Amino acid sequence: MATVVELPVEMFKGPVDPDWCPGCGDFGVLKAVQTAAAKIGVEPHNLLMVSGIGCSSNLPGFIHAYGIHSLHGRSVPVATGAHLANSDLKVVITGGDGDGYGIGIGHLIHAMRRNLDVTYIVMDNQIYGLTTGQASPTTMKTHRTKSTPTGNAELPLNPVALAITVGATYVARGFSGENKQLADLIAGGMSHRGFALIDVFSPCVTYNKVNTYPWFKERVYKLEDEGWDPSDAMKSVTKAFEWGEKIPLGVIYKDEQPIYEDSDPVLRKGPLVKQPMGMSNSLFKELIEEMT
Repeated sequence: MATVVELPVEMFKGPVDPDWCPGCGDFGVLKAVQTAAAKIGVEPHNLLMVSGIGCSSNLPGFIHAYGIHSLHGRSVPVATGAHLANSDLKVVITGGDGDGYGIGIGHLIHAMRRNLDVTYIVMDNQIYGLTTGQASPTTMKTHRTKSTPTGNAELPLNPVALAITVGATYVARGFSGENKQLADLIAGGMSHRGFALIDVFSPCVTYNKVNTYPWFKERVYKLEDEGWDPSDAMKSVTKAFEWGEKIPLGVIYKDEQPIYEDSDPVLRKGPLVKQPMGMSNSLFKELIEEMT
């Protein structure tokens, strides 16, 4: 087992300060990501942050690492391509519930069932924040928003249960108001070999006046304090549906399974960017000239 050398958290401070609303839960997520990266000892040049569109998707611009701010709902395929091209990179996807569970849900499902070795952190504020307060896929039923002024008629998506049933092998739920635990959950996801989904309650203080910090503080509890065993998929699905007066935080499900990269004979030879192209320099130059 390789020795982990913890790095200074300051190493991951980005050159641009976040411009989120004061009190936004995404500040806590950013701090937890920086802490997690330092804890597992990944160098900034070996870390790639990929996002879609939304308030939370601005995160790659606020951390010292490689970053791609991609299209709305398309962060997962972009991250997949980057990871398969260079599997030496630690690839972390960040975004919101609208970006990941609404517009990008199809990509997410297939990435999870393939068990790609990437980490997806979803800042779940149960609202569309960037577009000023419409209902999202995780908005609670009857919640009044700009797009549901008489109350949301739709059943909210359960991303944790979905992740377990379609094949993700590390499924956790965090809360930006519990930063130390959140950093540990993210570090665990980044260290895990397989697809890691970390759904994070990240309150939108501007447009969601229901799911606030006090609302969560009254309800959340930590699974590690209760001796929870995350290895049983069926029990984990049941735990994922626990909602109301008590809401669990922590690693809800974890399993060790072969990852997608193990099944491809080409990828087993190492990162594609480090493999020989099998062509002469002259042929390579001809191809480049033809495309330019």
